[in-house]
Amino acid sequence: MPNMFFDTDIHTVSDARHLAKKRLPWMVFDYIDGAAGDGFGEQANRDAIRALRLKPRVLNNVEQRDVSVPVFGKKSDLPFGISPMGMCNLAAPKADLMLAKLAAKHFMPVGVSTAASTSLEVMMDTSEGNAWFQLYFSGNEDASNALIKRAQDAGYQTLILTVDVPEVGRRPRELRRGFKMPFKIGPRQFIDFACHPQWSLSTLFHGKPELANFGGKFGEFDRTSSRAGADWGLLAKIRDAWKGNLVVKGVLDPSDALKMKKMGVDAVQVSSHGGRQLDGSLNAINALRDIRKAVGAKYPLFYDSGLRSGEDIVKAYAVGANFTFLGRPFSYAIAAGGSRGLDQLTDILTQEVSITLAQLGETNIVSLGANHIVAA
Repeated sequence: MPNMFFDTDIHTVSDARHLAKKRLPWMVFDYIDGAAGDGFGEQANRDAIRALRLKPRVLNNVEQRDVSVPVFGKKSDLPFGISPMGMCNLAAPKADLMLAKLAAKHFMPVGVSTAASTSLEVMMDTSEGNAWFQLYFSGNEDASNALIKRAQDAGYQTLILTVDVPEVGRRPRELRRGFKMPFKIGPRQFIDFACHPQWSLSTLFHGKPELANFGGKFGEFDRTSSRAGADWGLLAKIRDAWKGNLVVKGVLDPSDALKMKKMGVDAVQVSSHGGRQLDGSLNAINALRDIRKAVGAKYPLFYDSGLRSGEDIVKAYAVGANFTFLGRPFSYAIAAGGSRGLDQLTDILTQEVSITLAQLGETNIVSLGANHIVAA
């Protein structure tokens, strides 16, 4: 129950972030919340979304509103999914499983990171078939091929190839805290954890978060290793080998998107990696607009980066997205309140989407388009 003086319920993503900041060790919070450089790129992208103005319409009957969206022949009950996030269990023990259960509940896709804390097989089972596997090319083609085959054997129908991390962006907040992956504990971290006993005791009881998808023929994960060898030839090989849906994530240039479309990529995910890679990157929401113009009206475009409310999600659809994904907000919610916090935030985002549709005079999110955005 919420404290009568201090409300611990979540009403916005900002509430979840505030609670997460209080409860998480500084090192863990800065890993989840941090961005490249000074964070200018992350903030600029969010500001660009906020600056978009929606055009309300009135006297349309909007009593019955539908926020479900078709994705690769299935219906997601919600117009957003869960972006792949590495080491989610740092937010709270069993965070990966909370996300997988949320995906099962709402038939929404959950991205399973190469660097997940829970095995891709367990995530597929727990999500009841709603998991998508996300691959970072490690530079070791044999290990990557083994992971792809493992995902196919586990029943994954969608592969997300993340291509915007040729080198890991410099994130000063992580560097100042001494964050490492795999997880390492030194004197600074020990003091940090001692100042956050609730998180520390819970994590100690459940065991230190580990990388669940590595070892043996699947290689070893070094977060700082170069992935600069990935090229169009690698994409062609993966397209030939993967028989399911192939999504390429981390695209901001229309010419790249067009080339991927011609190569048979099933969907492009427009993303600036939440501002975690390049501080001076162009705003992802503007890239979405330009890429939609380049690839045409029917080609599937997904979007993530900077979404912090249901109104933001609606704006992304109006600009050109066919589906959206969020990452950090879900980690905040789990850190703030576990599965209860996750359900609260999901309900809030869904309500905000539905209310925004009503204000726009629309009953279905897939009907949104550029006519719902006020021209600058």
